[in-house]
Amino acid sequence: MPAEAVNLLGAYLKDRRAKLDPAALGFAGRRRTPGLRREEVAQRSNISTTWYTWLEQGRGGAPSADVLNRIAGGLMLTEPEREHLFMLGLGRPPEVRYTPFQGIEPRLQRLLDALEVSPALIKTATWEVVAWNRAAAVVLTDFDKVPLSERNILRRVFCDPRVREAQQDWKGLARFVVGAFRADAARAGAASEVQVLVDELARASPEFAALWQENDVHAHGDGVKRLRHPLLGPIELEFSSFAVDGRPDLGMIVYNPVAGGVASEIRKLVAGAS
Repeated sequence: MPAEAVNLLGAYLKDRRAKLDPAALGFAGRRRTPGLRREEVAQRSNISTTWYTWLEQGRGGAPSADVLNRIAGGLMLTEPEREHLFMLGLGRPPEVRYTPFQGIEPRLQRLLDALEVSPALIKTATWEVVAWNRAAAVVLTDFDKVPLSERNILRRVFCDPRVREAQQDWKGLARFVVGAFRADAARAGAASEVQVLVDELARASPEFAALWQENDVHAHGDGVKRLRHPLLGPIELEFSSFAVDGRPDLGMIVYNPVAGGVASEIRKLVAGAS
């Protein structure tokens, strides 16, 4: 490990332990300096005091991921702080730990609502739609009218004949969403969590079962969605996918109408649905 990285790691560890309150963590006694002692951090992290001391001093080589995770727990690091610890100690972020969906912050819904003519939605790592705007309701699906158990994008693509009929290229869409879903689930550390859904869809849809067996992976970055809309007719929407900072369990998809006339018609539909 480069000496510069070791020094940064040691400085970060010293700074983090200096910010912890010994009394709140059950450590008594008078102290000359604020925060926990090295041996107390080692005790909380279940590693030897010698090994922890070496890390702060830049000795002993690179720590393992297990040691860094123990220290992150001992120092009560937040997820961004834990990631920073890994970047300093190993030069890479930690492996993703799947976090079940815990709700949508109001700021995200306000962001969706600010997109007046661009259908937009928030999905989880397992592709459950958990938030959307009015444009999405009038152009894609009004999820308020869809039972919670049926708001999964894959279930809708493979099990809802109305969704299939609305696609100008259902086969291309189906192949794309399976590959992108596989990549998203793995990236979020949710491979085991999606197995129940995968098994269910494989039983319900031979097309899904065949595509899943192909093991293709696609990036869900951007592309074009072509729809047959009951009021707008054939339309094209460019879509872009975005990560939600600090929420590895969520992703946002924004669709923009390719033709300017479609945007004005979407605005009318949104106004009429308000």
